[in-house]
Amino acid sequence: MNASTPATSGDGPWARIHAQVQRRPDAPALVAGGLVVSRRRLAGAVVAMAGRLRDHGLAAGDSLGWLGLNSVEMLAALFACEHIGARFVPLNWRLAAAELAAIGEHAGLQQLHADEAMLSLADAVRAQLPLPRPHAGGHRDGDLLLAYTSGTTGRPKGAVHTAAGMAANIDAAIDAQGLDERTRALAVLPLFHVGGLAIQTLPTLAAGGCVLLHARFDPDAWFAAVAHDRPTTSLLVPAVMRALVDHPTWPQADLSSLDFANSGSQIVPAPLIEAFHARGVPVAQVWGSTETGPVSIVLRPGEALAHVGSTGRPARGVQLRLVRADGRDAAPGEVGEIRVRAPNLMRAYHRDDHPDSFDREGWFHSGDLARADADGFVTVVGRSKELIISGGENVYPAEIENLLAHHPDVAECAVIGVPDARWGEVPVLAVVPRAGRWVDEAALRALFDARLARFKHPRRIVVVDALPKTALGKVQRASLRQRLPPD
Repeated sequence: MNASTPATSGDGPWARIHAQVQRRPDAPALVAGGLVVSRRRLAGAVVAMAGRLRDHGLAAGDSLGWLGLNSVEMLAALFACEHIGARFVPLNWRLAAAELAAIGEHAGLQQLHADEAMLSLADAVRAQLPLPRPHAGGHRDGDLLLAYTSGTTGRPKGAVHTAAGMAANIDAAIDAQGLDERTRALAVLPLFHVGGLAIQTLPTLAAGGCVLLHARFDPDAWFAAVAHDRPTTSLLVPAVMRALVDHPTWPQADLSSLDFANSGSQIVPAPLIEAFHARGVPVAQVWGSTETGPVSIVLRPGEALAHVGSTGRPARGVQLRLVRADGRDAAPGEVGEIRVRAPNLMRAYHRDDHPDSFDREGWFHSGDLARADADGFVTVVGRSKELIISGGENVYPAEIENLLAHHPDVAECAVIGVPDARWGEVPVLAVVPRAGRWVDEAALRALFDARLARFKHPRRIVVVDALPKTALGKVQRASLRQRLPPD
C-alpha cells in the first residue's frame, strides 16, 4: 500500500467498495450536487484526500474531526482515514460550539475540517479547543469510526467502530435490504449519524449501486429527485416521513420507482407507515443505535406490508436476547430489554467510558424494551432509559436540567418527552421557581440559545408548584407527564 493508491487490502468499507471500482470503474457511484461521480473518480478522490490529510500531518492513530454537510468529500475522508489508519470523527453540525468543543476534547482531535458553510462554527469551536489535541488514548489498530451519541457538555459518549465491524454491518445491510448493482439509494439523512452513513449509503456503494446524495433533507428536493433520478429506495426517519406525507406534492407524486423505503431510529407511528403503504411503497425498518452498527434488527421489504409496527427479526450475524427484569429470557409476548451480540457492534466506548454496557459474555445492553411473537418478529415498546428522540436526534434530559442546576430563579426542574406528530417526541421542561422568585421564560430560552443545539430546546416551559417524587427523591416522570396541562 502507498499514498498513490487507495487501500484494497484488509476488511473495511473502502476495501469492499474498491472491489466495485475494479469491477465497473466507469459506473456511477454517486450523484451529488448535480455531478455524476464514477467509481474511478471516487477512487481518485480518496487518493487525493489521503494525500492532503497526510500533508497536514494526519497519521496512523490520529483522529480527524469532520464538520460539514453530506458530500463526496466527506465520504472520501472516511475512506482516506481507513487508508491512513486514522479515526474519522463525524460531527453533528446542529450542536452548539460548546458541545462540539467538548466532543473534540474527549476525542483528542488532531485535525478539524469544516466545509465552507461551517467555517464560522468551526472558528467558534477552535476558540474553545486549540488544535491539535493530545491523543486521548484508547486507539487500536483497525479502529476507523468514532461516532458520538450526543453532544453533552459533561461526558459525551463516543462509540468506537472498527473497519471490520463496519464491513460486517455492510454485509448485514445488503442482506436485509436486497441491495445490488441496480440499487439507486436516495440519501438525505446526515452522514454524521451511523444511520445515514451505514444503513444504505455505504452498503449501496459496496453492493455496486449508486447513491443519490443530498447535502441535507429538503422535501421539495426529495420529491424532485424521486421524479427525475428515479431512486429505488430511500432511508427516512419518522420526522422526514411526516414532512413528506404532509407536503402538498405527496398526493400526486409518482413514487413508482421506489421498491421500498426504510425507516428507524425510533418507534415509527403506524399512520406514517400506512400512508406509504397506501402509495404502494413498503416501509422496511431497522432497529439499532450508534453502538450497534446500527443494523441489528431488520424488517425486510418483503415482510413490511404484513408486519406494520414490527421492527422485524435479527439481522445477518446478529444474536438477540430479550431479557426480563429478573434476568430470565422473555417468552413470546413478554417484554424484555433488547440485548445483542454481533460482529458489527462497537468495539468499546472511547476511553472505556461506560464499561457496564457490555456484560461478561459480550452482550450489549441497549436499555430498549421489546416483545417478540412466536415467529420471532420484534416490536419495540419503549425505552427503559430517559432518552428523548426528537426528529431522529438524541436529547438527554440531564443536558437541559444541568444547565439550570444553579440558576438563581430555579429551585428544581425536570425534562420529559411528550409525543409529537411531526418529530416523534419533543422535550418539555417543568420548572419549580425558588421561593420569592419568578421564572423569566425569555431568559431561559436565551440561555438555551447560547448553550444547546436548537433541537434540544424545550418545546414548552411549564411552571409547576412541585415535582412528583418517590420516597427516595427521584422524580416520577410518568406522573409528571400526566399532570402537565395540555399544550
